[in-house]
Amino acid sequence: MTAWLRGAEVTDHVLDAVTDGDLAHLVDGLPGGTAMLEVLLEARRSGATGAGLALPVEGDLLGLGGPRDLNDAAIESGEAVVVGTWALVPEVVGEVCHWRVHQAARRQLPDVGEADRMLREALLTSARQLADLDVARWRPDVADRLMNLGHRPALEPPLGTPARCADLAARGLQGWAITELALEDDGGAVSSYEIEARRAALQPLERASRRALVAACSPEVWPEP
Repeated sequence: MTAWLRGAEVTDHVLDAVTDGDLAHLVDGLPGGTAMLEVLLEARRSGATGAGLALPVEGDLLGLGGPRDLNDAAIESGEAVVVGTWALVPEVVGEVCHWRVHQAARRQLPDVGEADRMLREALLTSARQLADLDVARWRPDVADRLMNLGHRPALEPPLGTPARCADLAARGLQGWAITELALEDDGGAVSSYEIEARRAALQPLERASRRALVAACSPEVWPEP
């Protein structure tokens, strides 16, 4: 949406990117109608120049500034898109993704450079701690990913996205994937101590990965070209 608002992308490409998949997409709460096109039109009418990502969890309202009804809905969903003074929160009901519109207050965001440094540190620290916990024994696929951090997910960033932010987003997705894989199955741990140690080792990586993605996908904090 940011690329479209800044004149770098055509409408059909944006709509295709948002609605890709098997779900139907409807918007709830805009006066113009329920089609995704209304989101773009309303964003342009509001004077917004970009759309940013929020990935909140309990105790960490990352990418949000309130009010409470938005925070609560976004925490339940796990994500939101913030566009100026309003936000969209997805909710899947059956085969339909409903995008609920909420008012949004100004938000505080992590700096791109800070998020980058935090993610690099978290990856190295978590890798060392997981090696000490013998990650190769209980999740060899996680060990393989940690050994191949240079192989990042292939992304096609929207036009106008700074290269540094596209790279940060790829590494954020990489860190998040490692976290999800490592927490997928506790069957390999032989004690509650090992389970807790594993979770403790992964919490900083999960937090840093979310911060990296939010910073990379929030044009308010993109570096100047």
